[in-house]
Amino acid sequence: MIRMRAVGIAVLALAGVVGLGGPAKADVFNSTITTSNSLTGGPFGTLSITTTGSNTATVVFTANSGFLFGGAQAFDLNINPSLGSFTETNISFTEPAGFSTPSCTQGGAACPAGSGTVDGLGTFSATNDLFDGFTNAASSITFTLTTANTFSSANQILTLNSQGFDAAAHVFVCATNPCTTTGGASVTGFAGEGPGTPSVPEPASLVIFGAALAGLGLIRLRRKDV
Repeated sequence: MIRMRAVGIAVLALAGVVGLGGPAKADVFNSTITTSNSLTGGPFGTLSITTTGSNTATVVFTANSGFLFGGAQAFDLNINPSLGSFTETNISFTEPAGFSTPSCTQGGAACPAGSGTVDGLGTFSATNDLFDGFTNAASSITFTLTTANTFSSANQILTLNSQGFDAAAHVFVCATNPCTTTGGASVTGFAGEGPGTPSVPEPASLVIFGAALAGLGLIRLRRKDV
């Protein structure tokens, strides 16, 4: 009886881990934008992708203190081609005091601007151009990503390009910290998120996984007692 109960716990818990019927709620991929084609002094920011459905996720690019994202190829993703076509909607920006809200719709800017090459970091399937450079740069960019095909976890959404990067940003290094429009930027460049950055499981997923291990442990102990 104890053995059957332990098996039941393990099966149910492992089912939660693998996400039967769709991705686990709020499965998260976190990474650091740290490798630059020309800049020093990073890491420059972070990328977070949180699943909200079987083919939708919330994407957040956040610049670290002293840096902003903006201009051409302001924020970029290399989306797994197995997911098919995709859209970016509900795009919103946070900018420092005194800065103007960025736009994707002026001067030829576009979100997304389509596939393109980011200087020194390779080709990305989704590049995004913001308008008017530094004075319209952002400290945070948030949008909804929707793919034609489904995924089972957040770390399946992106894939490394030929240069070994799956996300990138156009970084403004502010001449002052905090950033000000009067201080301007001392230099700009591109930085990416590359291989070796792990997916960070949602805390609930860790609990489920722990329950699975506990259940399997009970099975092993029961076998020893028999």
